[in-house]
Amino acid sequence: MILGLLLGVMGYTYSQTITVKDNDTGEPLELVTLISHDPKAFVTTNPKGQADISDFKGAEHIEIRSLGYKTLVMSYTDIKSQAFTVELDHSPLNMDAVVVSATRWQQSLNNVPSKIATISPKEIALQNPQTAADLLGVSGEVFIQKSQQGVGSPMIRGFATNRLLYTIDGVRMNTAIFRGGNIQNVISLDPYAIENTEVLFGPGSVIYGSDAIGGVMSFQTLTPQFSLEDEPMISGKAATRYSSANNEKTAHFHVNAGWKKWAMVTSISTNNYGNLKMGTHGPDAYLKPYYIERIDSTDVVVRNKNPEIQRPSGYSQINMMQKLRYKPNEAWDLKYGFHYSETSSYGRFDRHLRFRDSHPRYAQWDYGPQKWLMNKLTATHENSHTLYNKMTIRLAQQYFEESRIDRSLNDPEQRNRIEKIDAYSVNLDFNKSLSQRNELIYGFEWVQNDVNSTAFIRNINTNAEMDAPTRYPQSTWSSYAAFVTDHYEISDKWMLQAGLRYNQFNIDAKFDTTFYGFPFTKANLNNGALTGNLGFTYRPDDSWVIKASASTGFRSPNVDDVGKVFDSEPGSVVVPNPDLQAEYAYSADLGIAKVINEKVKIDFTGFYTNLQDAMVRRDYVLNGRDSILYDGVMSQVQAIQNAAVANVYGFQAGIEIKLPKGFEFSSDFNYQQGEEELDDGTTSPSRHAAPWFGVSRLSYRTDGINLQFYTEYSGEVEFEDLAVSEQGKPELYAPDGNGNHYAPGWYTLNFKAMYHLTESLRIVAGLENITDQRYRTYSSGISAPGRNFMISLRASF
Repeated sequence: MILGLLLGVMGYTYSQTITVKDNDTGEPLELVTLISHDPKAFVTTNPKGQADISDFKGAEHIEIRSLGYKTLVMSYTDIKSQAFTVELDHSPLNMDAVVVSATRWQQSLNNVPSKIATISPKEIALQNPQTAADLLGVSGEVFIQKSQQGVGSPMIRGFATNRLLYTIDGVRMNTAIFRGGNIQNVISLDPYAIENTEVLFGPGSVIYGSDAIGGVMSFQTLTPQFSLEDEPMISGKAATRYSSANNEKTAHFHVNAGWKKWAMVTSISTNNYGNLKMGTHGPDAYLKPYYIERIDSTDVVVRNKNPEIQRPSGYSQINMMQKLRYKPNEAWDLKYGFHYSETSSYGRFDRHLRFRDSHPRYAQWDYGPQKWLMNKLTATHENSHTLYNKMTIRLAQQYFEESRIDRSLNDPEQRNRIEKIDAYSVNLDFNKSLSQRNELIYGFEWVQNDVNSTAFIRNINTNAEMDAPTRYPQSTWSSYAAFVTDHYEISDKWMLQAGLRYNQFNIDAKFDTTFYGFPFTKANLNNGALTGNLGFTYRPDDSWVIKASASTGFRSPNVDDVGKVFDSEPGSVVVPNPDLQAEYAYSADLGIAKVINEKVKIDFTGFYTNLQDAMVRRDYVLNGRDSILYDGVMSQVQAIQNAAVANVYGFQAGIEIKLPKGFEFSSDFNYQQGEEELDDGTTSPSRHAAPWFGVSRLSYRTDGINLQFYTEYSGEVEFEDLAVSEQGKPELYAPDGNGNHYAPGWYTLNFKAMYHLTESLRIVAGLENITDQRYRTYSSGISAPGRNFMISLRASF
């Protein structure tokens, strides 16, 4: 009798496990989401396509979703009648993907008034991006600028750098020294360890706070998966990749081990990138005919035998991740994550293009090793509590290190500047269902950054060292916030969302007056910012969705704004300004998406953003002087000030067509225009409003084969349409017929193929920039790769 009872229990337990497969290939589908609103339940499938749906028992409507597949709605009884096995049909036209970037909680995209782009794991597997910056570019809706190979600075809706926010597993990655100039922090993330990427367009300050003006880039890394059976579940992937344009050699391995209550995932990737080769057909001004070598204690300008090779641009990188997960019962889910990334030193290529007195300006200009470390502990509790149904606590500690090493030609004095940031954060997020149609999301946040900046000058002939002025003061930046967002379903067709956040921020900075006679030794800021949003979605039927939103965003002054001292450009120096206030963005969006006959999907979003009290670099007076001697050069004094108004407007449009016999066509197009106010009251084009750009793809999919031919393209920016700050950087651009410089338009033709050699082994190959175009993306200091052959082998187990 006891044995029969045990067997019955085991059979019952097994019956609660659903398996989701691809209808064409029969392969199990990982990361499929299952959602029920009555009872409230949410799960995702593991690498075997399995999920425990015990909590869904009795549900009449279970929404089964996966990006790239047609959404299926079934009852628990229907799933049981199919022996708990469900197959999904491939479809690129779904409008109701599950997203987390809007509120940090899972939501249907249909219920989010903001535009959100999701990048599917299948698309990432086919495109094989080298870095996380390239991964963002896969979306076709994020423009990527590069000053050197080891970089990738996204531009979104006319904003970039410290007016965009990065989050990794729900933790903000922006630090107190994120600058207005192009940044490269996103390359610290490992594309192989990312399971989901989302881009939220427009202000996201209600949930994420400072910096979330132009958009939020949300990265979710691999989640440890439990075993749903008595035996442990072991799964993983291994991959290698080679690219010809930079002689890239990459290797990756990750393994997941899961038991009933414990699970862990380990991931490691190594990358080695050689000097990047540009294309053959394009402006000769982009060629690099020389490089610098140190020979017999002398800097020698050496002729580059192949000027299409961009020296120095190579670097290497390693990424490691370890995660643990423990689920003691149905109510609690505990996760710990460790991340570490480190690059080698790499040349800042755009600085190697500068000349002074007809000679190269620098013998050396390198970024030292870029390091990032994060420890994160997350606890999630689900319970029908008076205050919440779900609660998540995130505790995170991060460490960032970056450095700059530069030396003028035939000058033995090498300047070294090192920045170290210890970042701490606590997030408490709550989700409460007030009724079947009303959901309240609220939370609290504390963030602190401790900035330690050092500098020294080393004589490379004698190795003697002496102190030098630091880039930043010794500083602490902190932020305290509370927010609330309400989602109310007025009817089956209408949904209303409103949110509010109050944020208090402060800075304590101590200035060293050893080198500069600042009129102060301390700077203290303590200000607040109030932001909000209001939006709605309207669905006349399942094939239509209309969205509109109005929102505000803010960026509080950080240490880079208040205390940076560095040569921003030849002949000028930026000094601290302790009187800064927060800048505010006021934004409106209107979006429409329509699926026609389950064959065509079109979507269009128009946007407008007004930025008030914009923090920009302007001429300044220090101790009554408008110029000071800096680094041996009499330089114009400048400071970051609340001195401008900026406006950005544009639209994003896309189309997807499901063609016969496994063919598909899709295209994304982005147009933005921006202007900002100058000192004299006139306006200049915005530096970070990229020219129009887009991507068009023709794909073919059949059993075991995925082929894609695609073209990427961008418009031209004439000299008169360049930002005033960009007009002073001729080394970045090509000359036009009038002796001015401009950013030429460009396009590339590309082909990718994926073939399943066996059930667990696949090969991916591609030919990028087939016509070998020589081009630079707008505002970039390094030319893009020329014709590039890529091959990758992936194994899963």
